[in-house]
Amino acid sequence: MKIIVTGGAGFLGSRLIRALLANAGQNGVPAFESILSVDLAPCPVKDTRVASVTGDIADADFARSVIGADTVAIYHMAAVLSGQSEAEFDVGMRVNIDGTRALLEAARAVGTAPRFIFCSSLAVFGGEMPEVVPENLALLPQSSYGAEKAIGELLVGDYSRRGFIDGRVCRLPTIVVRPGKPNSAASSFASGIIREPLAGVASSCPVPLKTRMWLSSPDAVVKNLVHALNVEGAKLGINRVLNLPGICVTVGEMLESLERVGGTAPRALVSEAPEQRIIDIVCSWPGDFDVSRPLALGFTRDSDFDSVVRQYKDEFVR
Repeated sequence: MKIIVTGGAGFLGSRLIRALLANAGQNGVPAFESILSVDLAPCPVKDTRVASVTGDIADADFARSVIGADTVAIYHMAAVLSGQSEAEFDVGMRVNIDGTRALLEAARAVGTAPRFIFCSSLAVFGGEMPEVVPENLALLPQSSYGAEKAIGELLVGDYSRRGFIDGRVCRLPTIVVRPGKPNSAASSFASGIIREPLAGVASSCPVPLKTRMWLSSPDAVVKNLVHALNVEGAKLGINRVLNLPGICVTVGEMLESLERVGGTAPRALVSEAPEQRIIDIVCSWPGDFDVSRPLALGFTRDSDFDSVVRQYKDEFVR
């Protein structure tokens, strides 16, 4: 048996692969024989059970070549992120819609209904929203990325209804703090205003400090993605969509945590520099969710944002 992880070369994908390896045959993870990372670059995880293949997931022949009858689960994490999807419409549509459909068709073709964990986003929401978003709020994305993810969610739901796959849609909170360089996500600043100052580098905040964000540490998200493999489809019923638990924090509160954990010097390195393009995208996203259902299903969340900053500082700041 094998597990496939698209986007397995990335920070979150490689972290998920390590977690799956650590839980093989326990905690609800099947005793798989191998993990196949599917990405545009080789997976950095060095383990005899991990193999890498590079290619275009929107190519139907390529998608069929990586998914076989021995595939027990597929984590679909590969995507063109929000900023690039908005700037390059055709690229976003090809990867985020055509790629998802190609993978679903490949999974359908094997005839074994593998578990299909689709990583979605809170960008599927937009417009007027209540203070706390309920599970049944209608989708109204205000970006091409959000529209592409919403389409993917509907496809996963229908392929599950038809019995082609056993799907789970996991809407990820904004993941903070990501190490490394900024990426093309509109929310990339949320890591940058913590990561760069802790390294002694100046950073700018493009949104108002009162902006509420729905956040999760990488460790909490990965733990929840592993758990998603364990949840039985019967417990999900016809609603295969889960808003993964996060914590609601304003950008100003994030900077207060930075000062408490890192000191006054890092906080002084963050300046306010409004950027309308980022404001239009990020401020259309909800900042808080009713996650009583996923919590009842065994998903978890961070205790507070101080612990998120401390987790990053302890692991990555030297």
